[in-house]
Parts: sequence; structure tokens; C-alpha cells
Amino acid sequence: MAVNGIDKNMADLSVSSKSPSDKLHLIKRNLQEIIGEENLKKVLAERDLKVYWGTATTGKPHVAYFVPMSKIADFLQAGCEVTILFADLHAYLDNMKAPWSLLNLRVQYYEKVIKAMLKSINVPLEKLKFVKGTDYQLSQEYTLDVYRLSSMVTEHDAKKAGAEVVKQVDHPLLSGLLYPGLQALDEEYLKVDAQFGGVDQRKIFTFAEKYLPHLGYTKRIHLMNPMVPGLTGSKMSSSEEDSKIDLLDSAAQVKKKLGKAFCEPGNITDNGVLSFCKHVLFPIKTKDGFLVKRDEANGGNTLYKTYDDLEQAFAKEEVHPGDLKASVEVYLNELLDPVRKEFDTPENKKLSSQAYPVEKKKKAGGSGGAQSGATDELIPSRLDLRVGKITKVEKVKKKDSNLELSRYIGKWAVVHPDAESLFIETVDIGEEAPRTVVSGLAGLYPMEKLQDRLGVFMCNLKPVKMRGVESRAMLMCASVDDPRAVEPLDPPEGSVPGERVVFEGYESGKPDEQLNPKKKVWEKLQPDLRTSGEGCAEWQGNIMKTEKGPVKAATLKGVPIR
Repeated sequence: MAVNGIDKNMADLSVSSKSPSDKLHLIKRNLQEIIGEENLKKVLAERDLKVYWGTATTGKPHVAYFVPMSKIADFLQAGCEVTILFADLHAYLDNMKAPWSLLNLRVQYYEKVIKAMLKSINVPLEKLKFVKGTDYQLSQEYTLDVYRLSSMVTEHDAKKAGAEVVKQVDHPLLSGLLYPGLQALDEEYLKVDAQFGGVDQRKIFTFAEKYLPHLGYTKRIHLMNPMVPGLTGSKMSSSEEDSKIDLLDSAAQVKKKLGKAFCEPGNITDNGVLSFCKHVLFPIKTKDGFLVKRDEANGGNTLYKTYDDLEQAFAKEEVHPGDLKASVEVYLNELLDPVRKEFDTPENKKLSSQAYPVEKKKKAGGSGGAQSGATDELIPSRLDLRVGKITKVEKVKKKDSNLELSRYIGKWAVVHPDAESLFIETVDIGEEAPRTVVSGLAGLYPMEKLQDRLGVFMCNLKPVKMRGVESRAMLMCASVDDPRAVEPLDPPEGSVPGERVVFEGYESGKPDEQLNPKKKVWEKLQPDLRTSGEGCAEWQGNIMKTEKGPVKAATLKGVPIR
């Protein structure tokens, strides 16, 4: 029986049930290059291969990490003994990408998230060995070998070896020059036959082949994956936000980022979406074929049994980029759901925030925009949400179209221009003077139900005038377009005007004094605001609440908040 394309009983497979050629096929599948293939064949003729894959614990792992995970699954099916190295010392040496104080926390994060990824593709963890670099890299023997190696390696060779991996600067630190040597020594100290990595590490691999024999150690085999294009058409990078989908991104964020992905009709040579299908989905997720769902008018649902079939259809423009993205989105969310679930605990949320603390940036001049100390990170605590009481409601005819106002009156007012009028509300939010709020609820929500009710208001959008009326906040509502329905959110019982509304896990954050419209903070955060199946208001699963309890929608459940 197979699940997600991986044999569920893989842990029970007999090594003897596969011939050396079968094992070689699995090991080589989807690799770009092997250095030392003849040695690989010799090892397989005698015993199972010992291989390691290392990852420097720097930025957060993203979906491209499923590429090496799929190869680790291949190695295990080929009977390999696999070691995963969390290279914490390497992370620090690489231009101090991981501060020393965060090394241990990031190792913990990497271990949890990578184990969750492997579980999501049904890779048995008991077949793997997990090692932390500093467990052996600070030993006397290893340190002496570092000194021995440094007496042989020239600056030129060290810089050349790390050119594709270590950050390059005009005046490099000595730490970056040490990096390739340490990675070479790892092969000896982990007692493996082969190292697996991306083709961008080829120069480090050839460096290891050259220098390990000078220390009296055996030359290893090197297995290289191709570099999968990112969503912008380049290498998927932790530091390039638009090029990656984070493993903890919500379904809404996945949809948004895939929507922006470079996927030119007919282009099969520089297409990150297709590459993800080839290197991740087909090997580990779509054993029975890749299903493209579409309307009958556009060709109907089609099942592609092999990646080559899908690629050829895309090249002939028989598969539209939008349909490909929509199908990838479904499979990708199935991969990510177990990882999201693993981190949907207070303990792991805390670990994530501690390992990757939000960097604070002060605005130049200290005024005129985001308040001092506000962050550029897209987190919901940047929204100034407060409980407000509507003390007066008036109806005003909607005689003009002002798209800027859509940030205040909600998407429904733009999508449904037949709404005959707007409401102007006077709202007490605990300040000396009440605020005026324009809401596009007329014709969608009874005016009498707004009078004297409590609601949740966003108070730090830039004020907008319409026909001389300045709207200085936005009433937060659950809404659905088909059939049309709108419902203001309800603060918990006992709430009072002015009480702050926060999100679970983000209680300590401070809102921006005023959101900069050019940064589109609200527009980027809004897609992840929804009501749960129980009606609780949430952002990426984090509950919206006051000190008295969660904010809810009375009847609209599992719908967007806007």
C-alpha cells in the first residue's frame, strides 16, 4: 500500500529485495550530477551506502526543502544509511547569518520542522540519524584537523570553494574561508561514503576531494541535486521573500504567492512551478498521477501519469498556467498541513518566535509614520484593533465611486456596486472625542442592528474623505460574496469601548501609529483573516481576542474577515 507516493511499509523493505542496479536507479533519480559514480557502484555491489545531507541552520526552511526530503526518501528506499546534519557552527561561520545566541534555538526549530516534513511524506524517522554539528566539531581531534587543513589551503582555494554558498564580500572574514574546510571534514567525522547536496555546492565537493586525501582520509562520493527555480524564476531563497513559500504559510498565503509565481505559458525551461512538480510532487505525492482540475469548457479534468506527460502538455499550452498553479496549490497544502499542525501549539509557536525574533526598525526622524520601534514584519499586531460602541447611525446616498474608500467600507461595496447607500457611524472607541466611520453595509445589514452595538474597529488606516465626510476607522466584518452576507464581529461579553483587540501569540506587539498605504500592510494581512468553523475570528489560526475572551461572528463561519 502506498501513501503520498511513498511506500507506507518502507521501513520493512528488505535490502536484499533490491538489486544493486535497482538501488543505483533510486539513488540517481532526479540528480543533476554524481562525482564518483564508479565508486558508488562498487560500494553498492558490497553493501548499503552511507550518505549524509547537511543544512546550515540559518533562515527558516521553506517548501524547496521538500526537494532534498524527496531524495532522502529515495535513499532510504535504496537501503542507504542516512544522516541529517544540523550544521549550527557552519551557520555562524557563514558571515554570522545565525547569531551565536540563537544557534541552539534554530537547531531545535530545524529539527522539529524537518521531522514534520518527513512525517508528511511518510518517511520513517527511525531509519534516520540526526546529528548537531557542534556535538563533534568542537572536539580536540576535529579542531586539530581544522588547523592541519588550514596549513594546506590557500586563500584562493578557500574563496573559490565557497563562492556559491558563503556570502561573498570584498573583505571576507576568516570564518567564511574556514567554511568549506569544515564541510569537507564532516565527511570523515560522520563516517559516510557520500555527501548529498545541491549543485551549488559542487566547488566545496571538489575541494573536499582534493584536500581530504592530503590529510590521509578517503575521497568521498558526491551526489548533487539541481537547483530548483524559485517562484520568481531564480533560486528559492530564505532571504528573498517573494521567491519562497514558508513551511508555515497559511493556505491563503500559499494561494497568494503561487498567484504571483512566474509561470509563462509554454515555458518549461525556467519554471519554478513545473520544477516543483518534477522534483517534489511526482516523486513523493502523485504516484497515481498529477490531476489538473478544470471546467469542461476548458478541457475538463486531466490525469497526467508521468512528469514528462505534464511537461509536454504544458509546452504545447494544453495546460494553462492558472490551472497548473491551482492544482499545485492543492497538493502543496496537503504537504504543508501536517507541518502547520505540528507548529500549531503554544510550545512550538514560542520556539518559532524565539528562534526568529522580529527585527525592530525605527523610522527615520522618529515621527510622521510608523511609531518608533514598529516593525516591517507582516504580523497582525501592526493593526490597531479596538472595541468600539456605535452611538449613532445615518444613511448617506452613495453618489460617486471612490476606490480608495474600499479600504474602509469593505470589499463587498466594490464587488456589489448595487448597494444603494453607505452608513455613517459615530463611534466611541474610548477616546476623548468619538470617531466617524463610513461603512458599506446599507442594503446588506440592518441599520437598526448597528445602533448601540459593540464592534471591532481598525483605527490606524489613513483617514479618507468622501463627500466631505472623513472616515477614521473601519468596522471589521465577516463577509461572503455568494450569497451576499455581511456581519460585524462581536467582541466578548463584558467588553468596553477602547479595549484593545489582539491575536493569540502576538499580544505583546505594538501597532503602527498609522499604516502606510504604499506598504499595503492591511492588504497583505487581510487574506489570512477568517472566521473558524466555530465562528472565532482568526489570523493564520491565531485567535482574535480581548482580555475577556475571543472575538466571534454570530452566524458566518469559515468565511473571510474584511
